[in-house]
Parts: sequence; C-alpha cells; structure tokens
Amino acid sequence: MPRKWTNQDTLTYRRQLIRLYSKENLSIFEVGEKLGLSYQCIFQRLKRLGIKISPESKKGYTNKRSLNRLQESQDLAEFIGIMLGDGHISREQIFVTLGKKEKAYVAYVIELFRRVYACELKCMLNKKGHHVLYIGFRNLVDYLLSIGLVMNKVKEQVKVPSWIFRDRKYIIGFLRGFFDTDGSIYKLKHGIQISFCNMSMPLLDNTRTALISLGFSPSKISSNRVYLTKKKDLLRYKKEIGSANPTKMERINKWVGTEVAKPGTL
Repeated sequence: MPRKWTNQDTLTYRRQLIRLYSKENLSIFEVGEKLGLSYQCIFQRLKRLGIKISPESKKGYTNKRSLNRLQESQDLAEFIGIMLGDGHISREQIFVTLGKKEKAYVAYVIELFRRVYACELKCMLNKKGHHVLYIGFRNLVDYLLSIGLVMNKVKEQVKVPSWIFRDRKYIIGFLRGFFDTDGSIYKLKHGIQISFCNMSMPLLDNTRTALISLGFSPSKISSNRVYLTKKKDLLRYKKEIGSANPTKMERINKWVGTEVAKPGTL
C-alpha cells in the first residue's frame, strides 16, 4: 500500500505534476526522468491526484506515428530475441530493461532499433539503477502483437515468431538477441556452460529447436533452462553466433578457446 501523504506532500506533488505533465506537456516517461522516478510511479501519482492522463495531447503521441512495412531481416530477428528476453509490451509502449553495468550494450540496442525501425529509443534509469529503453509507438505495438509477441510473456507462454525459422541468419540473430538478454555463460567444475533461461516453455522449446536446426546439441529443458555444454558446441557458438553484449562476449572470449570471434560471423 502507498504510504499516506501529508497535506504538504499532496500539494507538492500536485504542483510538480501539473507543471511538468500538464503545462510543459512532458510525457509520463519524461516526467519520470525529471523526478528520478519510474513511469509506473508517475502514472500512479497522476491517478491518485485526479490529474487527467492524456497521452493523445503529447508530442509524438503513439497513434500519430506511422510504421513502414518491416522487412524480415537478421537485425529484426535479433531485436525480437531481445524483446523475448528483457522486453515488455504495454498497450502503447515497448520497453527493454537492461542491467546497471550494460551501458555499452544499451548503446548497441539503441543503434539496432534505429536500423530496424528508423526511430529512436529513449533511455532512463529506474530506482534500481537499471537502464530502461522505451518508446511510445502504438503501430509498433500492434505489429509486434500481430507477429506473436504478447503483453504477458509468462502468462500467455510466448513463442518465437515462425518466420524466424525460414532463414539461418534469422535464427542466428534471434539466438544472439535472446542470449544477450536472457542467457548466461559460466564455469562448471569441469568445463563451461551456456544457458538460455525463461519462464515460457514454448519459447525454450523453440530455442532448443533453433539450436538443433543449426547443428548444435542442446540439453532438454530443465529448471526453465536449455544448456549448451559440449566443447565443440561452445566453440561453434562463439564463432557463428557470439554476443553483441560486451560483458558476455568478454566471458565467451575468456573461457571458450582463444580465438576472438566477431558476433554473427558465418
């Protein structure tokens, strides 16, 4: 339950939000950036104070954006992998939440998004210091939902869009994006292991199918994970798929062989 506000709290918050949201016409995300609060907190305060929430009055409102027909590509497949990992879809926005130490990967995702959609993701830090990339884009939300992405990935048990399996390059792009967000590489007592972790069983099953289609030998699904453990698989993964997340690629280069591979080299 939210704490009880004093009369002074109510007056202060009302003045802040009327100035920023109503008079300066900032979006909920921009207000959050100004005040160092999450967009969810700003939304709840607006409701609590009875201030009309009017996204249609904001510059660049989602329904005013147009989305050109997207071409299936390795970049698009990689972004879908990122969304299936650390992404989230609301009614009018998309978000990608990345770690505190992933600043370089944040820049990569912003550039990837620009190549695919020809527009810019914004970035803010949430209360925990994580990077939240976001954009209000209703037509993009509709597109992502139309190809099989969902608003609640666990409840609706999301799957990989079927078109990704049509081309080897698309599969590589998807696996890289998914690994860079929901994947891990770590040392075992007698070796190294790569894992893909998610609470959606169809998504993990699709990931396993994708790996098998490329000639890898993944484990069966266990504890919400799919693993690669064989040395030859790890070497091939490094060479053919790699990682665009510098932190993870550094670990791959350190622990898997000695050759430094460029992500996506075929």
